[in-house]
Amino acid sequence: MLLAPSPFFPYNKPMLKISICDDERTEREYITTLIRKWSTAQELDIRLSAYESAESFLFAYEDDSDILVLDIQMKEMDGVTLAKKIRARNKEIQIIFVTGYMDYIADGYDVEALHYLIKPATEEKLFTILNRAKDKLVRNERALLVNHDGMNTRIPLYEITYLEVRHNHVTIFGEAEYVVKTTLNELEKQLSDSNFFRVGRSYIVNLRCIKKCSKTEIHMKSGAIIPLPRGMHSALNQAMIERL
Repeated sequence: MLLAPSPFFPYNKPMLKISICDDERTEREYITTLIRKWSTAQELDIRLSAYESAESFLFAYEDDSDILVLDIQMKEMDGVTLAKKIRARNKEIQIIFVTGYMDYIADGYDVEALHYLIKPATEEKLFTILNRAKDKLVRNERALLVNHDGMNTRIPLYEITYLEVRHNHVTIFGEAEYVVKTTLNELEKQLSDSNFFRVGRSYIVNLRCIKKCSKTEIHMKSGAIIPLPRGMHSALNQAMIERL
């Protein structure tokens, strides 16, 4: 049984929770002013919190921040170390580094930082990145609601690696495996997302999770290998290019 997808942000997430972590008071106040101006222009309700150290942020953190604007160079614990701790607990939080240096950009890949802003961050650039963060949160809110083992289960779309038809069921692969009694066609209707691509009769793949592909196989980052039907290589490549 396939249930309706969950509603999109901001309807089921009416307040956007934003945190600022910077050990410079003037910088915290400056970023706070810009964020409040942005939220007013976007007509968004926000809960804004500011912290003067990584330690104070961790002490108050309860996995409920949506966006973290984070300085890198701070006393004691630096921003990259803090980001790694947070990312280990929360995969959805959007991390925006604000720094006076470019030396740490490579570290941002490890924590999937959304962007780096060089101090002083301009209103235009910060607004652009905040819009990207909000849009990404919208995408992350999208999910399938399925009946799995007699229980209604929400599966975020970003967690789904691929789907495979097995007999009269579809197995959804992601952080876990969910066997659902439905058809791939029914699930495809709900996956109205440019990240998903139908591969023949038996598979739908998440384009973000592809490591490489040949003319006959798709190699997923998870290690799974999916057969690619004859004649579909060009269409798959085009779909991957369009989502860049």
